[in-house]
Amino acid sequence: MTESLQGFEARRARGNEAILEGAPLPIKRFFALDHDAYEAGALSRKTKELLGLVASTVLRCDDCVTHHLRGALDAGATREELIEALGISLVVGGSITVPHLRFAWELLDGLLRVGGPEDEGT
Repeated sequence: MTESLQGFEARRARGNEAILEGAPLPIKRFFALDHDAYEAGALSRKTKELLGLVASTVLRCDDCVTHHLRGALDAGATREELIEALGISLVVGGSITVPHLRFAWELLDGLLRVGGPEDEGT
């Protein structure tokens, strides 16, 4: 991978900060809605992050895949749960999602590897 996870998170935080600094109210409301939607409710945060991972893979957004894969792990998802969710992505999205499935798989391996993703350049 060309960007470390720390680099991704820093870039995402900078971008969000820049957008929200000068954004009109509708954009700020959307960002708040996106944040609030992933909080625990009738569905656990982990389940919502897994759903986000499936949607992100089907929509072919690697930034979103990274965000939701990390979020699912932080919420307690296991490798097996993540792999099943990625399997659903493939069924729903078809073969066009395979490059994003590869991306997610490589990232997952890096996140679970001893020493963390920073040591592996993911």
